[in-house]
Amino acid sequence: MAWFLGFDTSNYKTSVALYDSQNGQAIGQGRFLETPAGSLGLRQSEALFQHVRQLGQETEALFAQAGERRPVAAVGYSAKPRDEQDSYMPCFLAGQMAARTCAAALGVPAFAFSHQQGHIASALWSVGRLDWLKKPFLSWHLSGGTTELLLAEPSLETRCKVRRIGGATDLAAGQVVDRAGVRLGLAFPCGAQLDQLARQGKGAFPPFVPKS
Repeated sequence: MAWFLGFDTSNYKTSVALYDSQNGQAIGQGRFLETPAGSLGLRQSEALFQHVRQLGQETEALFAQAGERRPVAAVGYSAKPRDEQDSYMPCFLAGQMAARTCAAALGVPAFAFSHQQGHIASALWSVGRLDWLKKPFLSWHLSGGTTELLLAEPSLETRCKVRRIGGATDLAAGQVVDRAGVRLGLAFPCGAQLDQLARQGKGAFPPFVPKS
């Protein structure tokens, strides 16, 4: 059996994973980027620097978690935010550099995907429906900077070609969550912390009644 190694260095998290296609098992390792207290983000130069600084650490921790060593059959990485020609963000260069270096050293192929394609594939894998990649389907992408309705279609080159067909025209869903969290004194990004606070809540809230 062989592993498939994946890198994703998005705007606010360094992620690396190993996937075994024969049994469908995967393990991952990741760490959020550090942001100054009260801030709502990072400059791309700072995000790229943090990815470079911690990507090696997360990769070492991943293989330590895996324990047994297996051959790596291929390496995948997020090369850009969206499946569009002009889509670009410097922070993805860190994962691209690591992935292509590993692939060259091991003599295996490296495959580039968009961060958005990764979101869709991981969601399908988590619910055991990778078979959906064989047919067109609709998908919502709700993240820190994105609220988009997508049409995903099979592709010989990337398995899943993604096209935006709708979505928010102002604030993204994740931006609302993060702004509310920062106002509450939470560290950015705030989604996981707000979720934890919500789980600690007790009692019932009265129904919302709009004013006439």
